[in-house]
Amino acid sequence: MAGAAAACRPPPDVDTDDCLPEYRPLLSPDVLRGRVALITGGGSGIGFRTAEIFMRHGCQTIIASRSLEKVTEAAKKLAAATGQRCLALSLDVRQPQTIIAAVDEALKEFERIDILINNAAGNFLCPASALSFNAYKTVMDIDTLGTFNVSKVLYEKCLRDHGGVIINITATLGYRGQALQVHAGTAKAAIDAMTRHLAVEWGPNNIRVNSLAPGPISGTEGYRRLGGKHAEASSRFNSIPLQRAGNKTEIAHSALYLASPLASYVTGMTMVVDGGSWLTLPNDFPALLGTASQSAKL
Repeated sequence: MAGAAAACRPPPDVDTDDCLPEYRPLLSPDVLRGRVALITGGGSGIGFRTAEIFMRHGCQTIIASRSLEKVTEAAKKLAAATGQRCLALSLDVRQPQTIIAAVDEALKEFERIDILINNAAGNFLCPASALSFNAYKTVMDIDTLGTFNVSKVLYEKCLRDHGGVIINITATLGYRGQALQVHAGTAKAAIDAMTRHLAVEWGPNNIRVNSLAPGPISGTEGYRRLGGKHAEASSRFNSIPLQRAGNKTEIAHSALYLASPLASYVTGMTMVVDGGSWLTLPNDFPALLGTASQSAKL
């Protein structure tokens, strides 16, 4: 029974955007040695922890977001905790010219980029009837167009000639028409489709493309904005097969697998890392609308 419990026990994590005080690698600490990863939205949440875990396995990283101040502070923390180089850059995934400029700067610094984590995203709870045209467009622009923009720039600048790995952070929202999430659900579903298209077209260039779909993940902006705290307080997570929210380290470990040689024959797929939550969490529109109202007051 102890072994069974260990199989589902979450790894240590912290809710804040700080590095782990202690970490024991589950894979060889050299598994990504010599690799360079670009992580959009790398200054906080899942992006920050993914950068940390990659760096603890020998990878050098570029973390990028619109706020240079935010990623600069994050890069200092990451470099101090891991001893690896971390470059902070400003870009807007909706504007290809800013992506090109950032990638050019990164290539001057590292001369290569092997791994891309498309993690930049925007989300909030809103019924479709109250969603403005601009709000819907904004989410599509950041999530879907942003993923394509960064992927295409990286393909043209380095991946086409040298191969590599692209991991798109998506979601399970579209699997069952999640209430209050038509904007993010359609954006992420489009990215999952994009993942399959790019895997087919870019595979001959030795590029693997996969999606990673997290469930409710504590210590993230999404968890705070999308009702995670309220769900936790009301024991709603008891309906998840594993009966808890996930944490950022668990998502980072999943990304580590997809980026590593362990996944050398894995492409065009979506890895769902959600404790089974999309299968069992309630999707009752009136109840979720009430949850959203309560969460907004917290």
